[in-house]
Amino acid sequence: MDPFLESRLLINRRQFFGKAASGLGAAALGSMMGNSLLGQDSSNPFPNFAPKAKRVIYLFQSGAPSQMDLFDWKPNMKKQFDTELPESIIRGQRLTGMTSGQKRFPVAPTVFDFKQHGESGAWVSDLLPNIARVSDKLCFIKSMHTEAINHDPAITFFQTGSQIAGRPSIGSWLSYGLGSMNKDLPDFVSMISTGSGRPGGQPLYDRLWGSGFLPTTHQGVKFRGMGDPVLYLNDPHGVDRTIRRRMLDDLNSINQHHYEDFGDPEISTRISQYELAYRMQMSVPGLTDMDDEPESTFDAYGPDSKRKGSYAQNCILARRLIERDVRFVQLFHMGWDQHKTLPKQIKGQCYDTDQATAALIEDLEARGLLEDTLVVWGGEFGRTIYSQGVLTENNYGRDHHPRCFTIFMAGAGIKAGTTYGATDDYCYNITENPVHVHDLHATMLHLLGIDHERLTYKFQGRRFRLTDVHGKLVKGILS
Repeated sequence: MDPFLESRLLINRRQFFGKAASGLGAAALGSMMGNSLLGQDSSNPFPNFAPKAKRVIYLFQSGAPSQMDLFDWKPNMKKQFDTELPESIIRGQRLTGMTSGQKRFPVAPTVFDFKQHGESGAWVSDLLPNIARVSDKLCFIKSMHTEAINHDPAITFFQTGSQIAGRPSIGSWLSYGLGSMNKDLPDFVSMISTGSGRPGGQPLYDRLWGSGFLPTTHQGVKFRGMGDPVLYLNDPHGVDRTIRRRMLDDLNSINQHHYEDFGDPEISTRISQYELAYRMQMSVPGLTDMDDEPESTFDAYGPDSKRKGSYAQNCILARRLIERDVRFVQLFHMGWDQHKTLPKQIKGQCYDTDQATAALIEDLEARGLLEDTLVVWGGEFGRTIYSQGVLTENNYGRDHHPRCFTIFMAGAGIKAGTTYGATDDYCYNITENPVHVHDLHATMLHLLGIDHERLTYKFQGRRFRLTDVHGKLVKGILS
């Protein structure tokens, strides 16, 4: 056969199967969705029931904050200073390679003071006076646990429900399941700030806000802390809006022809993303320009709130994004990985985050946004009660500890002024109401009106979901 004719035949086969697959897929999905893809119904299959929350702000503390230095006070440990952690507590649990070779595992009580706060009587470290002030608005979960013992798989697990990279992030699942509330901004925005307690620390990768096997239209958009908040936001020199519009129209026309030929959904995604980028050129500058914020806002969020890329300014941006109905906003704050000189380093991390976190919660409440916005604060695992390295009366380090740690939640559907779960005297094992990462995800989806077992996507022959085949609703934290 003539090579040219053979190549055309192969292309036509690809076109046929691509069109057939997309056509059958659209028809099947259309029947499930009440034929919405066929133009007969504009309804969305989610939410499954009336949601409590419309939006989420996830304040992810990358590196793993030390729970016994911040929230989970163990006063009896003062008497156990420098004693050996009992084997009856360790129970043969695995240790990281950083401490498994230590000859001793000496107990390191916190050097910081704790007090009870508010009507709820929540115990909070003196390191966090502002979070202590709003403790009656919070629900502390002291019985979080995970399987991951190293940072990257643990962070990936919290974002995607899997320790292995490649799954969709939680913000992408929400974009896929619930759709957009603002056509001029992404459904899902991520921001990163660097801690002053331990600058740098564990790296963070773009896949943490990626869409995995979901269409890429659902991936998160990273707002940068330096320069333009989004790359290529400004038109090149000599290109005005009229020229940009004509260029996009011509490019979209070409892409549309390719889509009609091949039926590849990623081509349709590319078209929609170009259009979103065009609209963001108008919407993002107004969003990130804080000249309209009163001085009282910066006073409330703290002295770092005028510095671009800081955690405090990112908290203000998170509120501004939520006001504009962005579905999911995630702030990553690096620097909580304190393997040594913890008392010194953790002070810097708390300085970065304490005032701004409390101000964000109060700001949302004052604007009537907290009642339908879910706020989550926490890291990927906890820290050990035993010291990593040399222990002195005023210095110690702590290794990774996945067995138990503390996060807190606030806002839509959360029972405020409560503490859920408990740990033993050594803050090493859970004694009451364990909450797994999958349970947290299931509960977050529930608050957004989604049954976590029904939000699925078929990929490579099986149906995936954020909670995989696990997860149960944590009813005790719901209002």
